[in-house]
Amino acid sequence: MEAWAFAAREAVRDSMAQYTHAGDRFPLVGLADAFCEDGVLEPEPDEPVRGRAAIEEYRARMRRESGGTQAGRLLRHNVTNVWFEEVRPDEARVTSYYTVFTETGLDHMGRYRDRFVPVGDRWLIAYRLATMDWRSGQSKFGRRQ
Repeated sequence: MEAWAFAAREAVRDSMAQYTHAGDRFPLVGLADAFCEDGVLEPEPDEPVRGRAAIEEYRARMRRESGGTQAGRLLRHNVTNVWFEEVRPDEARVTSYYTVFTETGLDHMGRYRDRFVPVGDRWLIAYRLATMDWRSGQSKFGRRQ
């Protein structure tokens, strides 16, 4: 593997960690900054959200609706099994799993399907499809079926 590919993978992992850490606490601007300026978050089953400002507002609204802003509320995302399906100098396609814990325990889990692109010395999310595969009966996240 060439040196640029190692550097690209580490930059992608750094942006993934930035998104995850910022999503677990405020300010959410750090979460949106993991995206390209015109990046897209597609949180199934909701409509796609385009652009940093819209992504930040969407996540803030989801946080409020789930009670995530309440004192003592715990929220921890864990991202695992990061698979680099393709890494090119102009794009990386990445699939990963996530699990989310709250003060009640395991809350929900799902998958991210991402497309990252280089922007300056960083690799940022150009597109993220976030699907939820399971959630506990106590979860306040996601839509009730």
